[in-house]
Amino acid sequence: MPMSTLLATAALATLALAQGGPPREADYWRIETLAVPDTVCMEATGLLPLDDRRLMATNRRGEVWIVTDPWTDKPSFKLAYDGLSEPLGLLAAKGWKGPTDWIYTSQRGELSRMRDENGDGTIDRLETVSEAWGISGNYHEYCFGPAQDANGDLWLTLNRPFGEEPYGHKDWRGWAVRIDAQGKPHFECAGLRSPCGVGASPEGEIFYTDNQGEWCATNKLCLLRRGDFHGHPWGIESAKRPESKVPYPGDVEEIARKGLLMPEAMRLIPNLRLPAIWFPYDKMGKSAAGFVWDTTGGKFGPFEGQVFVTDQHHASVMRVALEKVGGEWQGACFPFRSGFQCGIIRAEWWPDGSLVVGETNRGWGSRGQKPWGIERAVWTGKVPFEIYTMSATAGGFRLTFTQPVDRASAGDVASYRMTSYTYELHEAYGSNEMDTKPCPITTATVSADGKSVELQVEGLRAMYVHELHAEGVKSAESIPLLHTEAYYTLNRLPS
Repeated sequence: MPMSTLLATAALATLALAQGGPPREADYWRIETLAVPDTVCMEATGLLPLDDRRLMATNRRGEVWIVTDPWTDKPSFKLAYDGLSEPLGLLAAKGWKGPTDWIYTSQRGELSRMRDENGDGTIDRLETVSEAWGISGNYHEYCFGPAQDANGDLWLTLNRPFGEEPYGHKDWRGWAVRIDAQGKPHFECAGLRSPCGVGASPEGEIFYTDNQGEWCATNKLCLLRRGDFHGHPWGIESAKRPESKVPYPGDVEEIARKGLLMPEAMRLIPNLRLPAIWFPYDKMGKSAAGFVWDTTGGKFGPFEGQVFVTDQHHASVMRVALEKVGGEWQGACFPFRSGFQCGIIRAEWWPDGSLVVGETNRGWGSRGQKPWGIERAVWTGKVPFEIYTMSATAGGFRLTFTQPVDRASAGDVASYRMTSYTYELHEAYGSNEMDTKPCPITTATVSADGKSVELQVEGLRAMYVHELHAEGVKSAESIPLLHTEAYYTLNRLPS
């Protein structure tokens, strides 16, 4: 949708809000719930729109369902396959166009592909693409994905086991593996903990999300790049195998025996990869999961090109605006939409531009009143007053907004406050916010068009999160921000 149309819509929305009270998330994105029969366990672990009427979904029980007309009063459910081993993703590289197209799914012990041979809407053929990694029998040895990169290869992320391994310790747990078109595995990255989300950017770069825990300071969104080590030493001995693409990073447990702040850890572990985004714990969820880039062309609102990341505990969706500085991805995360019926682990776009999410609270309880389900977020057409992007500059940050600001409030440094902190790399569960310091904002300069503000900030620090609060900023129509907080992961300082 053109920005002029969005601004016109925004003007109507702000008039209504001025008459009806403070803004709410539900004013802009409503939540619709798929009506699921009592006989169907829709603990959705994989989602794939087949066309504008049919949705394919997997569940933890190993079933594949096709739901026709899911967003009407009378959706129909058809069991297309049963017997998979905990599938945790669906991918159709070319879409579902006929009986010869394959759909790829991750199972606990393999990457598989399946298809409808005779066009009757059920799966007739299931094949193994790769089973290059082992499983020890531990309950938490999940396999997430696949996601397809720019070369057409498929990526999976392998969870490390938590607890007993009845069939013995196995290689490659806690790794990201790339499967090429010939089915050959390439073990590209190590140090993952519980990498629930894996997905591709519009340019075909592969990212993943991970969950706070031992050796994982807080939830994060990371680029997967060959040779990188992401901090968790479980499975790192596999780096000594000839198939490994990751240089052995050394005895990480000994290096970080007493705990290291992230800048020091980066100095001591040369191939350690810091995330593009840290999600401060509880402030921005507790269990980051599936994610998608907004490629809807404005059908979902004004955030085209940004990333929407789900959270399994908070039953919410977060928003991320990335930028590349000095060759490294970094950027800001923002709250977006809470209030779903259950924790979210998967997200996909419906053809009309609404965001479909798959939900479960099994394994770790979540907010919400239901144990599982499928819902979607639909843009109402109203544009909220939000911080659109937060970008690093040589002396601070540039904020852009979805609507013009009130020049007096946005130009007043008292409208903002900022602190910075980093995390510790250590074996203990998670990390506190470490080395916290205030970042005084000395000037706030509003642009001529009122759509951006340049903040001059003292004390910027590379490899630190910079937490911004902007409670004092109002729109030109005196509407407050829908969300006043932003969290910028500053990996590189702009020159």
